[in-house]
Amino acid sequence: MATTGYSVNNNLTNKLWAKKLNVEVLKDAYISKFIGKGADSLVQYREDTNKDKGDRIRNGLRMQLTGAGVLEDNTLEGQEEQLITYSDDLLINQLRHAVRSDGKMSEQRVLFDLRTEAKAGLKDWWTDRLDTMFFNQVCGYTVQTDLRYTGMNTPTAPDSNHIMRAGNVSADESITGTASVMSLSFIDYCVERAKTLTPAIRPIKTELGDYYVMFVHPYQATDLRTNTNTGQWLDIQKAAMTGGQTTKNPIFTGALGVYNNTILHESARVTNGVNSSTGAAVTTVRRAVFAGAQAACIAFGGEDGPDTMSWTEETFDYGNQLGVAVGAILGMKKSVYNSTDFATIVCSTYAAQHNPS
Repeated sequence: MATTGYSVNNNLTNKLWAKKLNVEVLKDAYISKFIGKGADSLVQYREDTNKDKGDRIRNGLRMQLTGAGVLEDNTLEGQEEQLITYSDDLLINQLRHAVRSDGKMSEQRVLFDLRTEAKAGLKDWWTDRLDTMFFNQVCGYTVQTDLRYTGMNTPTAPDSNHIMRAGNVSADESITGTASVMSLSFIDYCVERAKTLTPAIRPIKTELGDYYVMFVHPYQATDLRTNTNTGQWLDIQKAAMTGGQTTKNPIFTGALGVYNNTILHESARVTNGVNSSTGAAVTTVRRAVFAGAQAACIAFGGEDGPDTMSWTEETFDYGNQLGVAVGAILGMKKSVYNSTDFATIVCSTYAAQHNPS
């Protein structure tokens, strides 16, 4: 009787597992709900390097015209206004990781299948790495210099117009004490600044309206929850968060609440502060991030589709050991034009672990 089988090195096998892995990574990544192909997405997925060769995408920004124009039959010639444009480069590079068995006897001693466990382990690894890349970028966490953790692009510190610090101090290391914790007033200040900056920070369009997003660390979330003053945590819960309407858009999923058209999200990956003199982490400070549309961008190399991530299986020691490697060509970056953050505002506050009194 003739049978058909597929070995571990068969191309169809590899493509199937690559597809499974890619789907699960994108499903489980914290930032996946914020990624979209449109200009109204918080993290814009750029497809330029899917079809064309190259190791970078050059994003352009045209500033709004500000000239007064001319009235009636006054001469327009010679009164033209120059277009002002800026660019921002998103670099992509290859990142890979792998697992390898000790040998067939080791595999015999356990009940699980190595390939299945490799996929699970590498999925968790990639999920964590994508989320880490995002927060190192949008928080401007210059402490981290290893490009493998920063989306293949060097993080840049927020400029002076795109960072706020508790106590109105000039450096993260100067933020001290419980009087400098996160409060809802930071959101009010961020919304005000987002609307009055040039260029203004655009909110993200959803079926329920236009919203900004703010990411806070769990320590900062606790500070918000335990603030019982009027106008603080007890007053931010909106009907939309409890009425089931938020299921229409993924950016509401898992949100803490909504305040001043800003959706609050909590993540332990929100980074520490950065010492302005030494460049080291300030462990008692966390950098919450207020974000609008096109706050960051992400791109992959290779053909667009389910096999963006590669899956390769190899055998070693005369077939005794099985190795599984997964890789992707990708890049992620905070949007910055003319040395100015485009759609993020960092909010540095005192943030420490809480203990019951």
